[in-house]
Amino acid sequence: MAQDFYIQQMQMMVQPMRDELTRIGFTELTTPEEVAQALEGEGAKGTALIVVNSVCGCAAGLARPAVAHSLNNDKKPDHLYTVFAGQDKEATAKAREYFTGFPPSSPSFALMKDGELVHMVQRHEIEDRSLEEISANLTSAYDRYC
Repeated sequence: MAQDFYIQQMQMMVQPMRDELTRIGFTELTTPEEVAQALEGEGAKGTALIVVNSVCGCAAGLARPAVAHSLNNDKKPDHLYTVFAGQDKEATAKAREYFTGFPPSSPSFALMKDGELVHMVQRHEIEDRSLEEISANLTSAYDRYC
């Protein structure tokens, strides 16, 4: 009973953080199967930005607005996906399998092109940066790969 209450409270707490991305066009991937479908085969054609969403303090508080700002760029990814670290654990673990060479980091951004990772922004590149700096990091990758 107490665990059900805790889960319900956590879901209510993170829902605005989920909505912040889905409201601007991101598709939530909540299962490993959804991640595989989105990032493999025909689903992997073109460019895809995957945001590893998080409740972590300052970095996540900057990450979501920065990614929203970055989408004002002329060039942008074909597909926008998000997984939620600590909430959709299996989906997040599956997404991280595609981020070869990088340790788990949340929040983070991964830009993929035709199923291959081409640009990664980890938590340490988000913390202590301005919204404009984070956005510029992303838009320079969009300009190069999208």
